[in-house]
This record gives sequence, C-alpha cells and structure tokens, in this order.
Amino acid sequence: MKKIGFGVIGTGLWGSVHAEIYSSHHQASLVAVCDLDGSRAEKVAAKYGARRVYRDYAELVKDTDIDAVAVVTPDFAHRGPIVAAARAGKHVIVEKPLATTLEDVDVIAEEVGRTGTRLMVDFHCRWCPPLVIARSNIEEGKLGRVISAYFRLNDTIYVPTRMLSWASKSSILWFLGSHTVDTLRYLFDDEVTRVYALSRSEALKERGIDVPDIYQGILEFDSGIIASIENNWIVPNSNPNVNDIKVNVLGTKGMINIDLTHNQLIERYLENASDHPDCLDGPLIRDKHTGFAYESIREFVDCLAAGREFQAKLEDGVRVTKVILALMESARRRSPVDVVY
Repeated sequence: MKKIGFGVIGTGLWGSVHAEIYSSHHQASLVAVCDLDGSRAEKVAAKYGARRVYRDYAELVKDTDIDAVAVVTPDFAHRGPIVAAARAGKHVIVEKPLATTLEDVDVIAEEVGRTGTRLMVDFHCRWCPPLVIARSNIEEGKLGRVISAYFRLNDTIYVPTRMLSWASKSSILWFLGSHTVDTLRYLFDDEVTRVYALSRSEALKERGIDVPDIYQGILEFDSGIIASIENNWIVPNSNPNVNDIKVNVLGTKGMINIDLTHNQLIERYLENASDHPDCLDGPLIRDKHTGFAYESIREFVDCLAAGREFQAKLEDGVRVTKVILALMESARRRSPVDVVY
C-alpha cells in the first residue's frame, strides 16, 4: 500500500507534533516541512526524517510527492496555505480555528469546495475520552433533556507571554474559545443561535500585550440549551497545569461534571512544586506521544487512507469562526448578538 505523502507548514511547537505523527504512522510518510524560520525547519526535518525543507509554502504545495498538508501556522495565517494547498489538489488538516475573519472563511470555503479538496479542522477535544462519554450519555438520553452547561477552558499566563510570540495578534477566543465552542456543539449536536459576552483587558496590557485577558459568554443554542463559557489566559503560572478545564452539563434527569486538569487521577509532590501530570492530552509512552490531542491527527491519516468522513469538517470550522466573531462583537457592543451562518 502506497503511503500518504505529507507536508507540514509551520514547524513550531505543534507543527513538530504533526511531523512526529506523520513520520511514525504506518500509512503516512513525512515528505517535507516548511517554515519562514529555515533553521527551525531544518531541525524538525532532521529529527523526524523529512526529505525536503522549504521556506515558502507556495513551493511546498508544488511537491508532487505530497498528497496532504498540515497547516500549523498562527491562527490568523491559515488562509494563504489552505488556499494554495487546495489549488494544488492537496488535502488539508488545519489547526483550529479555521480562520479569524469572515472574508478568510468565505475564501477558504469557496476554494475547498471548488477544488474538491478534503479538509479537516483539528478540534481535538472531540477525541477526549471524558467528553466522548458525556456526548454518548447525552445521545442515549441518560441526562434527559439538556438544560444548561458550563465550560471553563483557560491557560496560564505563560502562554501569551512566553509560549506564543504572536499572542498580541490573536485572542484567547481564537486560541481556546474555538475549542470551547466546538466542544459544546459536539456535545449537544446543536448550533449556537445567539451570544452575549463580556471581556476585560488589564493584566496582559500591563505587560505590553494589547489583547483581552478574559472573555465570559453565554451561548444560546437552537434547542434552547444555555451554556456559560469562560476563556482566559492569565491563570497564575503556579497552577498545577498549563490548562484549567472544568465542564458541567445539567439535564432534566441527571448531571455530568468533568475535571480534566485538577482531577486526582495522579498527583505529584516534589521538593519545590506539586502538579497533576497529564494522562489524557499527550503523555509520552515508550517514546511515543499518545492521548486525544494526537489521536485526532492520526485519525486524519486513517480517514484519508480509508476514504472515511472526517469527524470535524470544513463546515464545523466555518460555524465556530462565526460564533467566535459574534462573541467578540457582543463584547464590543456589550449586548446580545445573533449568529448569522
């Protein structure tokens, strides 16, 4: 069986994850990597055995050995690589969000539809075991009719101040809120019709990063479900995990609580620190990263090889972007905003 040739556009932290997976998956072959930072791309290529290195994605998509590309550029820089890949006939997996403007979403959707390219958005919370179990319970009616939900997905201040060099060009709603919105859509198999959001800017502004610290919002779904969401990236770095995640779903017959970061599955106490080591997201087991954040990428390969439908498709990415833009507009207006699809 011929392996699927992959190119990775963007070789930062998560781009190297993609490279690792394509270099080890039995149905994939890592053909090339691409980054504006040539030295970084060279290091990733050497580590994972990529055959070629590019500094321009327009050149990478011309590579005839490449069948599919991973777009792992900053969230505001997805349109160019996706459109170029689609026009070159390459299938695409793109990190969330699909795009950050309505214009970019429209152009991407038009080009992907016109060329027949297959595209998956990496909303990897759809592979998180506790969340998958919650969805199954909801589908089976174990909670009765869902009435409300609460989803908190935050990051420590390390993320916008040290991990991301481009935080000032983004938003916590793009970085984490896209996961929040898509996960709730996934849990309820429902669409958001109206939002109300508030934001506050202080801690990051004081550090020279002019973006909101936090958004809190209310999502109203077509079925009447009300969900409260919180996304911030100013949690103290002393937090036991880089993430801070809590989920609650309340129904007429039951309730589910999920603690993905502060559970007591494993606790570690050292001389100068205590934490809860990751057991779900991407733990390293015998030199291989496992966990739901990796399984979503592996499933992209599996679906391409088998011709199966993707779990998170183009339309999911389009709808999530439109909800996020509505939340931002609501926060600006300080009033409810209808979501227009």
